[in-house]
Amino acid sequence: MSNGPGRVPLVKVRAYPAFDIHATPKFDLIKDKRAERGEKNRGGVRLCWFVDFRRRWVSLEAKLARIRNLGGGSPFSGGGYSNGYSHHPTTEKPHRQRRGGRRPRDGRDGGAGGGGWARASEPERRPCTDFDKAYFQSYSHVGIHEEMIKDRVRTETYKAAITQHQNSIAGKVVVDVGCGTGILSIFCAQVGAKRVYAVDASEIAIQASAVVKANNLSDTVIVLHGRVEDVEIDEGVDVIISEWMGYMLLYESMLESVITARDRWLKPGGLILPSSATLYMAPVTHTDRYRDSIDFWRNVYGIDMSAMLALAKQCAFEEPSVETISGENVLTWPHVVKQVDCYAVTIDELKSVATRYRFKSMMRAPLHGFAFWFDVEFNGPAIFPTSTDSPSLFIGSSSNNPVDGSQRKKRSNPNEALVLSTAPEDPPTHWQQTLIYLYDPVDLEQDQLIEGSVTLSQSKENPRFMNIRLEYAAGGRAFVKESVMR
Repeated sequence: MSNGPGRVPLVKVRAYPAFDIHATPKFDLIKDKRAERGEKNRGGVRLCWFVDFRRRWVSLEAKLARIRNLGGGSPFSGGGYSNGYSHHPTTEKPHRQRRGGRRPRDGRDGGAGGGGWARASEPERRPCTDFDKAYFQSYSHVGIHEEMIKDRVRTETYKAAITQHQNSIAGKVVVDVGCGTGILSIFCAQVGAKRVYAVDASEIAIQASAVVKANNLSDTVIVLHGRVEDVEIDEGVDVIISEWMGYMLLYESMLESVITARDRWLKPGGLILPSSATLYMAPVTHTDRYRDSIDFWRNVYGIDMSAMLALAKQCAFEEPSVETISGENVLTWPHVVKQVDCYAVTIDELKSVATRYRFKSMMRAPLHGFAFWFDVEFNGPAIFPTSTDSPSLFIGSSSNNPVDGSQRKKRSNPNEALVLSTAPEDPPTHWQQTLIYLYDPVDLEQDQLIEGSVTLSQSKENPRFMNIRLEYAAGGRAFVKESVMR
């Protein structure tokens, strides 16, 4: 590929063995109650040597064997607690239409008995894959739910949002997509929801039912054990609530389930919580991290182990790293990678997200990589910026992104906006930040330009994984780094 006149030379980073994006993926399954967690904290960086609840790597054959041994195949075949509400998942056929399409609802004009809820058409119900089953099984372990509930920023913001919107919830019908232990469903019931459908495909739905019963809410909260694509709700809903965000916002592709619930059941004018989300990125410097992981090998107890450097870089930086940084690590104003309006976003537009960026470094420092974080808002339909005239240290972007990388979505009443943020300068959450490290740092001068592009796309083998292609240029050289978030 020619660089063209005036283009800087393109150097593809292949100094270290590259991960094959198209190789058979690995994924998470946590059913073993003996899985333990341990961690070290060095300089604010979480270095994990444990079996992480979300990211345990097991081969596909072993995974499927374990699923069969744990109770006979699909987590949706029998044994699911319905809290008095039975559902009958549709038998899936291998020749389904493309995901994200819409089709007529077969033979349904008004739900059960002709008096229930119906749309003229509804989203295509994609089949439940083996990857999906393993993903749902991973959420059967109590540890991941404990981690999320103990994240006070997350849980208390959701509770505050439910309280703030109680006038829209009281006396209304709510769907909680991916209810987990049922805590958000119970919050909705506590502010007066008429009925809450708590949907979860994981075995944790059985515990959620017990929690609902223990709190004397079985008449209000109906736990449905199954996928949003498969369960049946024979009435329209007024509110959808879900904690769907993954690392880097889109990891795990759970937003697709929220979109499906919206298109199947949400009444016109209904409320979605959260209502919008924004993914940001910015270049970062992190000398301590590089020193601890890489420079350490240059002199180990007086022994020259620099022969380990190439392997150390591969192991430390080949894949995205979920860790905590501070605002001091960030070199510029952030760039908006993707804005999501939960009232309008489609499944197809999430399959691949691409943006071009152009930063100007605010200081002289080594560039070690790029950080990604997100925030979500709990409002009505979002109003995205239509003008990009405001000044900023950020000086360019694609036509799909605001020029001002620090610009947030406009709000009808900013004083009432409720935001859950995972930004480096905000209180830490269990999402932390996601960092894409460079194998070798790039020395930057103050006001030096950093430009390039990033593409986030769903893995063809497992849409819950994210392929990341990062192109960056600085100091007269250009590079490409490809990685996979698994």
